[in-house]
Amino acid sequence: MADVENYEQAVEFLFSRVNYERLSGMQYTGDDFKLDRMRELLHRLGDPQETIPAVHIAGTKGKGSTAALTAQILSAAGIRTALFTSPHISAFEERMAVAGVNPARHELVELVRQLADVVTDLDKTPGQMSPTYFEIATALAWLYFQERRAEIAVLEVGMGGRLDATNLCRPAVSIITSISRDHTRQLGSRLDQIAREKAGIIKNSVPVVSGVTSDPARSVIVEACQSRNAPLYLLGRDFGYRYFPRTSVLDESPEISPGNGPDNNRGSIVDIETPVRQWRNLALPLVGEHQARNLALATASIQRLQDQGWKIPDSAVAMGLANFRWPGRIEVLSRRPTVIIDAAHNWEAVAALLRTLDESFSARRRVLVFAATRDKDVQGMLRQLLPKFDTVVVTCFQNNPRHVPVEVLVRMVRGLTDQPLHAAADAAAAWKLARRFADRDDLICITGSFFIAAEMRELLVDAGAGAPPGESAATEQARTKQG
Repeated sequence: MADVENYEQAVEFLFSRVNYERLSGMQYTGDDFKLDRMRELLHRLGDPQETIPAVHIAGTKGKGSTAALTAQILSAAGIRTALFTSPHISAFEERMAVAGVNPARHELVELVRQLADVVTDLDKTPGQMSPTYFEIATALAWLYFQERRAEIAVLEVGMGGRLDATNLCRPAVSIITSISRDHTRQLGSRLDQIAREKAGIIKNSVPVVSGVTSDPARSVIVEACQSRNAPLYLLGRDFGYRYFPRTSVLDESPEISPGNGPDNNRGSIVDIETPVRQWRNLALPLVGEHQARNLALATASIQRLQDQGWKIPDSAVAMGLANFRWPGRIEVLSRRPTVIIDAAHNWEAVAALLRTLDESFSARRRVLVFAATRDKDVQGMLRQLLPKFDTVVVTCFQNNPRHVPVEVLVRMVRGLTDQPLHAAADAAAAWKLARRFADRDDLICITGSFFIAAEMRELLVDAGAGAPPGESAATEQARTKQG
């Protein structure tokens, strides 16, 4: 029997598994992803995924935000809703929630104990049947959802779709948010190849909500829906939105709470229109047109559930937004200077970040703190980012071995620009440098990877390290809790 008696042993058991979130993209291919072992793992656990209908969400960008928005609206309707997203920011159990509640530490221990012996037996089974970290995480989520009596689960695909561990769910609605180039070694280098992998979540006769509006990816989605008799609801054809950004005004006081609520970002206003309903002046606590787009996808999926008999009042959309928080997505941590953390890690996400900075944040100067993972288009991201910033600090995160070494980032930046460049060995050093260069009317943006966003957020919000006194309510609150 696996030795799992406390939280530390449970986490050690999880992190000891093969973890593709921590491997370079050059170390694995699509052949490493198979549904056979996931199907067997769930079968030995009693097939909990068969007992809970799902909203299943794939896409290159926006799937996490769309999942969180959908779950929040369903919860506002009084439906006991489960949510599974990845990766986590501070603790593993953040990946799963029911009615907004993550597993307590003792609950995670019990869940891992339920699963550990099954995993150990599968490890001894011939034919590459050893479950991976993400597969185990997905199975743990299903066990938690079942134990907490979830009525519906909202699931974010980990990577791709067709062979993803989440693809054994029983969807009531499938959502494909967008198609662009990412994970090209695993999913293919052409947009039509990537679209086919993501279209793998489409099930027979299950309605599909799609934000994919450009060919060739759009045609792939249309063809997949037609071949599986799946009704398709397409952004720009069957539903749409209008986005009204709010430009931030520098506060007299920097003391705001961490997060991306309306008090911090000022949010945005969104109108959504479908053939049967209009929502006007929705107060979205996130900034950026891409988030308005995600809200439109979430709202369209809610209508598909209404069509199936789910009792969801139209008012649940605005009610859900009122309490919505989604850390690490253009999240304002403090003002004067404005400090923003965003998990943008591909070309499309960086483009959305830059559009939002131009639309919604005024600043005298901008300081970029950048770190990235090796399997991303790092040069492509830097080509977009560098012209928009006055000073650059490159660094690397410590919580994942896939980081691009600082010296490599220095060479990349030097090959693209001659603007001021500084190197820092870790997040704490990078923050001290950035804070030194930024005056009260400036903006610091930390981006390039989910991992640097998570590490820097933990540094600034949870630990309060490195920030001068009085400059951020986040750091002040952290010190109060500790002291």
